[in-house]
Amino acid sequence: LLMEDMQRRGVPRNTITYNAAISACAKGAQWKMALLLMEDMQDKGVPANTITYNASISACEKAGEWLQALKLMQGMRCQ
Repeated sequence: LLMEDMQRRGVPRNTITYNAAISACAKGAQWKMALLLMEDMQDKGVPANTITYNASISACEKAGEWLQALKLMQGMRCQ
């Protein structure tokens, strides 16, 4: 919803805008939304980078979702 609203307003869907949204999720411990945004990135063909993974891992860490954080770390190593 956020990314769709941004696109309607002329903000492009790219790694930078996704990273900003995921970082906002991390600040609010919204780990599920962070992971949904990462999934949306993959679906849209937007490349994730180290910042993307770090922000998503941070969101999981702040919510106490260590297993998810470890899965992200593993995924980051595979890329």
